[in-house]
Amino acid sequence: MTTAKSAAVPAPTRARRTKTPSAHDGQAAAIHAAPAEHREKQVTTVNVKTLPVRPGEDPWTEEELEEVKDTLEEDVKRFQTQIETSTAELVGLLRDGSEGAGRDPADVGSANFERDAEMSLANNAREMLDQSKLALRHIRLNTYGSCDNCGQPIGKGRLQAFPRATLCVTCKQREERR
Repeated sequence: MTTAKSAAVPAPTRARRTKTPSAHDGQAAAIHAAPAEHREKQVTTVNVKTLPVRPGEDPWTEEELEEVKDTLEEDVKRFQTQIETSTAELVGLLRDGSEGAGRDPADVGSANFERDAEMSLANNAREMLDQSKLALRHIRLNTYGSCDNCGQPIGKGRLQAFPRATLCVTCKQREERR
């Protein structure tokens, strides 16, 4: 009589995608390895000379970076206000929009449309707020201007026009095609 012995079967492993290492990978790894409460305090001063720029662009100046930071900080305040306003509107719509007996179906449909529109505005404001906070974090960590995907410079002109950008034009176009 033979007894069946169970052999230890290793769990399947997933193939990990690898990317080409960039100059910022070591810095990013150090940031992600740090405890959450200490991540923001690693770089206290921003060295504008180390911020990446595309070939042919002038380096960042202190004034230009301050202007971008001011814009982002204003955006954070504006989006927080929008979220508070939208949340108050949603509470009112949900409280008053109950489908009671005798309500006209057109009124119910209109209330649902208003609620959905307000939810879309609130979600958009939350997303923009998160992007603005991320850009400010990149500035504090001295990684502002590097593409989150490929590590190449995003471009000073692009960042001055859209300071929340985290992808270079090439990576953004690739993302939008998907």
